[in-house]
Amino acid sequence: MKKLLIALAFVGISATSYAQYNSVIANKSSVATNSFWNNWFVQAGFDWNIWYSDQEHGKDLSKNPFKSFRSVPGLSVAVGKWFTPGLGLRLKGQGFWGRRVDNDDNTQGENKVGTKYWLIYGDALFNVSNMVAGYNPKRVYNLIPFFGAGIGRCMSTDFEGMMLRVGILNQFRVSKTIAINLELGWNRCEGDLDGSGSGTGHGWVSHDNNIYAELGLTYSLGKTSWNVTPDVDAINAEHQAAIDALNAKLRDAENENSNLRNQLKTQPKTETVTESVKELISTPVSVFFEINKTNVASQKDLVNVRAIAKYAKDNNRKILVTGYADSATGTPEINNRLSVKRAEIVKEELVKMGIPAENITTKGLGGVEQLSPISFNRRATVQITD
Repeated sequence: MKKLLIALAFVGISATSYAQYNSVIANKSSVATNSFWNNWFVQAGFDWNIWYSDQEHGKDLSKNPFKSFRSVPGLSVAVGKWFTPGLGLRLKGQGFWGRRVDNDDNTQGENKVGTKYWLIYGDALFNVSNMVAGYNPKRVYNLIPFFGAGIGRCMSTDFEGMMLRVGILNQFRVSKTIAINLELGWNRCEGDLDGSGSGTGHGWVSHDNNIYAELGLTYSLGKTSWNVTPDVDAINAEHQAAIDALNAKLRDAENENSNLRNQLKTQPKTETVTESVKELISTPVSVFFEINKTNVASQKDLVNVRAIAKYAKDNNRKILVTGYADSATGTPEINNRLSVKRAEIVKEELVKMGIPAENITTKGLGGVEQLSPISFNRRATVQITD
């Protein structure tokens, strides 16, 4: 008994400790661990069980464990909890009728002996379907191997003993809370749980063996699903896109400043300030967009656009708006539509600034890689035309 309690405590502590962290299932999906009160379940079933013990070793083949005269129905109930989509524990009771064969002659089981017994054990459950294929709350079939340990008693003869067990739980989803179970298990018991006296067997019959097949139901309690954790890579990609757009704006501003300095250096002193402004105003101004978006990334981009709009309105000049997408993402068809739409969005802003729509020409050049890094190409340019 002491060994059994130590083994069950070790399994329970390991499972609880593991459940303190997010569970990553086969690199398919990440889920957040639920609270202790979620993901509980109860089970009930009917089983067909057989006993085969060391006292029967070497007897006629008619007394093998799968003969119909030794099988008998039983009942089972269980309560358990899933700590992650792949790991769970349960406490289960099984019984209550058994049958052994004690006769030494070849009477085909006429001297079969009925017994009453019960088994109580703890199991560690492993949902292989979730572990291998990833968590899927709507999966119809789940393969769940298990192993465990427990104690049993034969009430007919007052014999008792400990046991180890293994098996497979085949679970078929009916609804969010109900599943059908088909369970196959093997209980390998110490002592004389089948109700027969001590024997001197060897091999697999050195202990009493209980083999069973069970059909039952699982009913899930409380919250049954698991929340998928945020996709960190996608979030980082969005942040990187925002950083790229900001860098592009800084570079564009630096280019404009550099252009201004060069023109001031080379401009004849006899030229008027107005002519310099006209020359500068013809430089394209960029309005940036986020990846796969048509809304302006920042309203600050429209500051220089307003300056161009004021100049065009005061001097009755026409404006060309050219839209672009980066060629590294999306198909050519998508990028063409995206570049045209970006140009149209900037045109709408110019109309709001007082420029007649007929004075604005738009075009989309699709996906390009004119600037480096390529994300800088997610933009639309605005410039005065002759």
